[in-house]
Amino acid sequence: MTLHEQIPLGATRHGDGTVTFLVWAPLATQVRLHLHPDRWEPMTALADGYFHTILTDLPADSRYTYELDGRDWPDPVSRSQPDGVHAPSAIIEPHFDWTDAAWTGRHLADCIVYEMHIGTFTPEGTFDAAIGRLDRLVDLGVNALEIMPVSQFPGSRNWGYDGVYHFAVQHSYGGAAALKRFVDACHARGLAVFLDVVYNHFGPEGNYLSQFAPYFTTKYDTPWGQAVDYEGPHAHGVRRFVLENARQWQVEFHLDGLRLDATDAIFDASDKYILQELVEQCRQREATTGRPFSLIAEMSSNRPKVVRPIEQGGYGLHAQWNFDFHHCLQAILTGDRHGYYVDFDHAAQLARCYRDAYYFTGQLSQYRGHFGEMPVGARGDQFIVYSQSHDEVGNRAKGDRLAAQVEFEALRFAAAAVLLSPFVPMLFMGEEYAEPSPFYYFVSHGDADLIEAVRAGRRREFAEFAADEDFPDPQSELIFERSRLQWLKAGHGRNLIMWAFYRELIALRKRNAVLRTPDRDRCEVIGGEPGRAIRLRRWQGDADQPHEELLIGLNASRDPVQLEWPAGTWTQILDADERLWRGRGPLQPATVTGGTTTTMHPWGVVVYARQLPETT
Repeated sequence: MTLHEQIPLGATRHGDGTVTFLVWAPLATQVRLHLHPDRWEPMTALADGYFHTILTDLPADSRYTYELDGRDWPDPVSRSQPDGVHAPSAIIEPHFDWTDAAWTGRHLADCIVYEMHIGTFTPEGTFDAAIGRLDRLVDLGVNALEIMPVSQFPGSRNWGYDGVYHFAVQHSYGGAAALKRFVDACHARGLAVFLDVVYNHFGPEGNYLSQFAPYFTTKYDTPWGQAVDYEGPHAHGVRRFVLENARQWQVEFHLDGLRLDATDAIFDASDKYILQELVEQCRQREATTGRPFSLIAEMSSNRPKVVRPIEQGGYGLHAQWNFDFHHCLQAILTGDRHGYYVDFDHAAQLARCYRDAYYFTGQLSQYRGHFGEMPVGARGDQFIVYSQSHDEVGNRAKGDRLAAQVEFEALRFAAAAVLLSPFVPMLFMGEEYAEPSPFYYFVSHGDADLIEAVRAGRRREFAEFAADEDFPDPQSELIFERSRLQWLKAGHGRNLIMWAFYRELIALRKRNAVLRTPDRDRCEVIGGEPGRAIRLRRWQGDADQPHEELLIGLNASRDPVQLEWPAGTWTQILDADERLWRGRGPLQPATVTGGTTTTMHPWGVVVYARQLPETT
C-alpha cells in the first residue's frame, strides 16, 4: 500500500490535534496549501499525482484552498463550504457523541420508505427542524427515510442533483454536525436513513474538479453534464473519490444505505464495474459496523443485472426503483399519455407489473424502442415501488402532485396499490395527507447565463409533455417557498382522513406476515382486463397448503368491475370504501365464499383473509 492510500482524502482533523491534507492533482506541477487569509504551506508530491502535508496548529473552521501552479481552488473533497461553492473550504470537527450503539439497522425487505427533501420538509429547511417532525413519521408508521442529495450545491435552493462538493453537507441545511444529529435522532426512533448520492455527474456551478484531475470523459454523454470517467488512464483516482465518499456516509455518518442516482448514466467498461466494487467494499464494512447497508439503484432500463448477486454475474445492489410500476399507475389514474406515459393505458399492464415487476421485458416501447429483460430470480424486496417521487412530481411542468390531478378515491387506490404490493413501498413526503402544494423544480444559481440555460433546458425537456403550458421559473424564490409542505393541512378534513388511511394501510402491512414480506414468488396475479378487477392472492407457506393467505382486490378504473373469488371462505380485513375513509359505502360482504363474483366500486380496494382449518 502506497503512502497516499493510507491517508484520507481532503482535510482530516485527527484526535491528536493534527490535520492531514491530501489532494489528488495530477494536472498540477506544484501545489501549496493556502490557509486563509495569508499563510501558505508547501505540499509534498506523492505517487500517482497526490500531494500531502500535515499540520498541528489549526482550529476547526479554519479556511483553506489549494494553490495549483499559482491559482487557488477550493478542495474537491471539502467537508464544508460555509461561504458557498466558490469560496474557500473549511476544516470541520469530525468528533460526534453518538447515542445509537443499540441500533442494529434495518434490512430493506422490512422497510417502508419515505422520500424527503430537507429544504422543503419544514419551514426552516434544516436537519434540526426536521428532527422535530420525526415523531409524526413514526406515528404514521414509516421506518426508513430516503433523503434527497445533500452535497453542497450553489445557493440555498436546489433538489441536490447540482451538488459539486460530494463530501460536504449542504451548509444551509446545517452542515455535517446537523446531519449527524439527524441520523442519531432517527436511529433513536427506529428509523433507518438512506441518502441519495450522485455519482454520474457533477453540477455546473462551482465545479472545479477539472482544475485538479481528469475526472470527466467525452466518450459518454449524460443529460446533466460531463460523464464521470471510471475507466480512463486516471480512473484510479476517480474511483477512489467515489469509494471513499461512500465510506464516509457509511462509517462517519452512520447512514443505513445509499440511493444511487441515474445509474444508467454511470458508464464503466472496466473489468470490474464501479458499482460492483462499491458493493464489495460496503459489504466488507458491514462486518465492522454490524449493520446492514443497502445500496439502491435508480435505473430506468429494466436491467435485472443491477440486483443480481455478484456470484451470478450481477452487480449485487440490493434493490432498484421500479419506473414501470409508477408509470402504469400514473397513466391509469390520470389518463396522461404524454412523453413516456404513451406506453401505458390499461390495468392489465399494472397486473403484469405485480406479476413480473417490470412491464417492459424486451418488447417494443413506442417511446424508447425495445428495452428491458425479464427479472428471472429477482425477489420482491429488490424492487421499490411508489405512486409519487420527487422526479415524477417535480418533473411535471406545473409540479402538481397526484392530489391535484385525481379524485380522493383514486388517491386511496394509489396508496393501497403501493402499500399492499409484494415489493418495498416508498412514499414521497406529503402524499400521506394528500399535500395540496406543488413540488417544483428549483435552483439558486449565481451565474446569469447558467440560469437562462436552465430555464431553456426545462422548456425543451417538457415540450413533449406540455408544449402549451407556462413553466414556473426554477430560479424564483417564490417557486421554492410554494414547494414547502403545509403541515397544518395534515390535521384537517380530507387531509386528515387520507393520513389515517395511510396509517391504517401501513399498520396492516406491518402486523400481517403475508403483507409484511415482499415476496413476489408467493403472489398470484390475475385480472386487469376490461371489466375485471386485479386480484392478488398472496400467501405464506406452500401454495397448495398455505398457513396464511390473503386476497387483495384492486379496481384500477373509474367504472365498477367484477371481482372473481377463488375457492375458500374469505373474511374482510379492509375495504377502502368504508365511510370512515370517505368512501361510498362497502359493496363487499363481510364474508365471501369462493366461486362467486362481486362488484367493486370505481377505484375500490379490498383485503380479505382466507379461513383456513386449524392445524394440530
